[in-house]
Order: sequence, then C-alpha cells, then structure tokens
Amino acid sequence: MLGTFVYNNPTRIYFGEEALDSLSTELAAVGNKVLLAYGGGSIVKSGLYNQVTEILKKCGKEVFELPGVMPNPTVEKLYEGCEMARSNHVDFILAVGGGSVCDYAKAVSVSAWCEEDPWEKYYLRMEDVDNKIIPVGCILTMAGTGSEMNGGAVITNPKENKKIGHVFGANVFPKFSILNPKWTYTLPQNQMVAGIYDIMNHITEQYFSGTDDNTTDYIAEGLMRSLIHSSRIAIKNPQDYEARSNIMWTATWALNTLLAKGKATDWMVHMIGQSVGAYTNATHGMTLSAVSMAYYRFICPYGLGKFKRFATEVWDVPTEGKTDEEIAAEGLNRMEDWMKELGLVMHLSQLGVTEDMLEGIAQGSFILDGGYRRLNQQEIIQILKASM
Repeated sequence: MLGTFVYNNPTRIYFGEEALDSLSTELAAVGNKVLLAYGGGSIVKSGLYNQVTEILKKCGKEVFELPGVMPNPTVEKLYEGCEMARSNHVDFILAVGGGSVCDYAKAVSVSAWCEEDPWEKYYLRMEDVDNKIIPVGCILTMAGTGSEMNGGAVITNPKENKKIGHVFGANVFPKFSILNPKWTYTLPQNQMVAGIYDIMNHITEQYFSGTDDNTTDYIAEGLMRSLIHSSRIAIKNPQDYEARSNIMWTATWALNTLLAKGKATDWMVHMIGQSVGAYTNATHGMTLSAVSMAYYRFICPYGLGKFKRFATEVWDVPTEGKTDEEIAAEGLNRMEDWMKELGLVMHLSQLGVTEDMLEGIAQGSFILDGGYRRLNQQEIIQILKASM
C-alpha cells in the first residue's frame, strides 16, 4: 500500500428500522429555521413525509419546504434553493429522498451564500468553498449514490448539455444521515437495479487502478461479492430486509472516501455516463451500465493484472489452462451476464442516444488520468460507438 493520506469522515450514520428515532436528537443541535428539501410524492405516499414534519413540529422548528427536486437536479433548481435558503436565513437543510436530493442539498449548502454564480465557481472552475456553508442532514430513501456520507454534489445544466459533479471536502459532508432499508422497498424495480449498478460502478472506478498490494482493494472485493449476492435476492424478493440492508450499507461504504485512500482512482465511466445524462436526462445508473462494458474491455489490456484478479476474486473464474487474457475476459463476461440478469440498460440507443450526439457527448466527458490509460476524444467516441 503505497499512498500517503489523511482519513476523516465526520458523518454520523443512524442505520436500521428505528433510525428515524434519532432525528429529534440531531435537530436539537441545529438552528430554528430548517429548509426541507425533497423530490416528488413518494415520501408522501410512504408516510415518511408526515413522520418527518411531525418531528420537525415537535422540535419547534420553522420549516421552509422545497419540493420537486428532480432525479438529475438542474442549475435552475439550484438557484431556486439558494434564493429560498438565503432570503429566509435558514440554519439547516434537511434532505429527504434519494441521492439526488442529498446531492442537491449539499449544492445549496455551499451555494446559497456564494457571492458569484455557483455554477461558474464550483462546477466549471472547480474552486473550493470560501463562503458560509449551511449544514446538511439526510434521510435516505434509495441506495446507490453514497451521497449520505460524502461531499459529492452533481448538478446538470441542460442549456449547456453538461452534468458535473463536484466532490467537496469534509466540511460539506452531511452532519448525519438516517438510513432505514425499509424505505427502499417501494422503489420501482428499474430504480432499484439502477442504484445497485451505481454502487457496483463506484467500487470498480476505485478498484481498477494501481498495481500495488492495497488493503482497500481487498475491501472492495468483499463489497462487490456482497452486492452481487444480495442483488440476486433483492430482484426476486424486493422486500427481503437482509438483502436490502446489505445493499444500502454497501452503497454507503462504496463512496464514503475509504476505498480511494492510498491509491489512484479512475472515474472515466462516470465522466462519460454523466455526459450521456446531460444529453438524455436518463437515470444515472443506467447511463453507467450502458457504457461500462465497452470501456472496461477497452482498458483491460492496460490493467490486465487487476482484471485477472477481478475475475478470480469477485467472479470465481477458474484459472487452470487459461491465459491471463482469457481469465480477464471471462470475468468481464460474467459481469455482463449479471448486469443482464438485473435488467440493466446495456446499450446507449436504449437511452435515446443517436449517432449525431456522440461527438458532443465525448467533448462533454472530462478526461481523467487516474486509471490504466488516459483516453483521448477519439477513443471516447470509439467506446461510445461500441456502446450503441
């Protein structure tokens, strides 16, 4: 393990069927004015909205509601939230919903008191926060993004066809997050499996890099095996508490910064997938699944040792009588079979991508160099074509 790093994660997690009981304790430590951010009507139908607002009322909080946070939060929605938070001088933002709502709350938290256009400052120039930050808490209803325990905040600008994530520091992490696996039961199956693949890809983005003997690679392999096992149970019985709780907890550990410590990370599937999302507004996990296999088959020769290890340690591919290339290829084939078993989108055309979009998607894909090969624009287009 070759890296030098500092590890600090300040988010408190309350996990389990009684996790919401801790909300009143946390609210006692924050100011009186609370901005309640949530998405559509799912939390109303489930009864969670009534539970949360009742707790807020009992705690004597003045609540400002901000509904309608969409799955891919837009910059216009960000501006709306900033205006509400700033004009009402809110003390705290409580996000209730999936990862997009949590992302959105963090984006508002750093942007409300920003003296410049936050899109320009944080998403185009990628600058650090140097203004007042409104603290955030999360009540999570969907497993996938890991946003409940990190500083990431993805915002889409439809006019510019850009979807960009800024990973802020520990000062932006949620102060607490409340996770009850039962809240994920009501998700439609396509959202559940999209979340499962988002988790898987968060792990592989950090796993497929480096050649040293890294402790977190062993952790990543265990998380992937757990996810694969639980996903197969969950698609047959979405209300299997054990499977759904394992998936939810794996999602948190997949992206709470632990796996990235001591090593380089890739993230090119996310860069390409987010650019696809900017053009299509498709579900995030499905944009990742649509481009993953073409990308990993492209870079496999450059990281052959790790792809072989992936095949043997995650997918139990036998090695006798096979070349390293054959073992690695079989591992990717088994991953692809599992993805199809879940019912994931495997081709960009299924998301409405057309050939004339490919150059723009490639241009909108940030090129990173933490993986086994730094791509150029033509190689991204090649990968996109192979994903059609």
